[in-house]
Amino acid sequence: MSAHILKNIEFEKELELAVLVEYQPGQVVSRTLAQNGAVSVTLFAFDENEEISSHASEGDAMLTVLEGKTRVTIGGQVFSLTGGKTVVMPAGVPHAVAADGRFKMLLTVVFPQ
Repeated sequence: MSAHILKNIEFEKELELAVLVEYQPGQVVSRTLAQNGAVSVTLFAFDENEEISSHASEGDAMLTVLEGKTRVTIGGQVFSLTGGKTVVMPAGVPHAVAADGRFKMLLTVVFPQ
């Protein structure tokens, strides 16, 4: 058996990502699937009115909405995203994520080597 890079997820099984992270009242819940110097893959569940305030990342970040709706602000530009939609937040550009009701997302960040 080889060492796995992914964690907290079952292998060789059909999965629905949105059910792997649960909503909690008044919280942003996360489940890390991979994290190393090259990449970070994390599932998030945002309760309504929750947010991640403006910050910048050292890597390019790709946000994919799994269910619900969110407002993503990237360098002052606001995007309203619903289930199945994706936006890329460039490295070094301030961005914020706010729930528009409850929503779940998959965040993949790729870091420079």
